[in-house]
Amino acid sequence: MTDLPGQDADKAPERAPDVVRSRFDQGVVKVAQLAAWLVFIAMAISVYEVIMRYGFSSPTSWVHETVVMLVAVSFCLGGPAALASNRHIRVKVLYDAVGPTFRRALDIFNDVVTFGFCLGMSYAAWVMFYGASHNPLGEWQLERSGTSWNPPFPAVVKGMILLALAVMCVQALIHVFQSLKGKPVPGAPEGGAD
Repeated sequence: MTDLPGQDADKAPERAPDVVRSRFDQGVVKVAQLAAWLVFIAMAISVYEVIMRYGFSSPTSWVHETVVMLVAVSFCLGGPAALASNRHIRVKVLYDAVGPTFRRALDIFNDVVTFGFCLGMSYAAWVMFYGASHNPLGEWQLERSGTSWNPPFPAVVKGMILLALAVMCVQALIHVFQSLKGKPVPGAPEGGAD
């Protein structure tokens, strides 16, 4: 194994910091870091359920649905966080092989397609959330789970999906403007192919 210059053999390499493209993205990353604690809360109440069920023969009726809702909300916020920190999946074979001019064109194309996709998905999420938050007469009534506890978690999760996609629309639009101005994507290679 080769060591990087300036790196001690016994120390593990530090992870590079997330790179963000805008202040809006910085805010999204901070919110996502807070939302990551939802998974810890879900784990803690799952442990509580196990103790209550098997230690005291007193199972709960609320833990399973709450855990599913917390993890779903955390998962919803993963998309904006990945887009904000430039850690989404991309095929970089062509991107790394071209020069800065073509790379800028690819950035613009990618950002426009991302915006269009997020806009279309936001519309679909709005239709889904409206159906979960209004009854057939058009009055406000949250969709419920239908269990004995019957919380409005299905409507909450669908609302979070809509919120996450709306945030991604704003992010993608900001990224389009940045690409049009020629601001490079953070973490992109500086030169093209030799």
